Amino acid sequence: MMAIGKRLKKANGNVDRAKFYALSDAVATVKSNATAKFDETVEIAMNLGIDPRHADQQVRGMVVLPNGTGKTVRVAVFARAAKAEEAKAAGADLVGADDLAEQILAGNMDFDRCIATPDMMGVVGKLGKVLGPRGLMPNPKLGTVTPNVAEAVKAAKGGSVEFRAEKTGIVHAGVGKASFSAEALEENVKAFVSAINRAKPSGAKGTYVEKVSLSSSMGPGLKLDVAALVAALNA
Repeated sequence: MMAIGKRLKKANGNVDRAKFYALSDAVATVKSNATAKFDETVEIAMNLGIDPRHADQQVRGMVVLPNGTGKTVRVAVFARAAKAEEAKAAGADLVGADDLAEQILAGNMDFDRCIATPDMMGVVGKLGKVLGPRGLMPNPKLGTVTPNVAEAVKAAKGGSVEFRAEKTGIVHAGVGKASFSAEALEENVKAFVSAINRAKPSGAKGTYVEKVSLSSSMGPGLKLDVAALVAALNA
């Protein structure tokens, strides 16, 4: 605890709490503050001017980060016959139908993303109480219920990130690792923020993106200059 305290104190000393950072400066500072013994995840948090309790103010979607997440993603696919073979060829870790459902009901949840072909939803639907609470239920709006299983598996493996606004209107996600180059992290942040902008719900009024902060797993958060960030996206 003493070592952690000293490290955090040093990291906090490098952060100006009152400052709104340009993206490049924020990324550089977050990288320099990521001094843990493991490769820290760089995380983004966005406060949105929405009330997700209303159906027309929900924000949810999927974005493929151009430089991946740096995380090994295990993918399970519900498919039969030729589609099952396509999923295996694309790198899926678990592929099956009723047999896969039985494994999941038996407690085998060793995967991070679940994909299904449309014809398998009768089987998958029975797993709603198991997959739903873990955020693993396939969803056509997120591209995880699709006949294009090979493409979906490759996207999941390559760095697709699911996002969903919490009850307080906050969206957060990992956008890479501290070991990534500054350029790679900046590209990932821009891709994520652009996806959130595209997902702006019809019921959102006033300022949509209110605050954005960047941090590493064990480091302090830095506030981003939202106006400059949005301008950079539109440049």
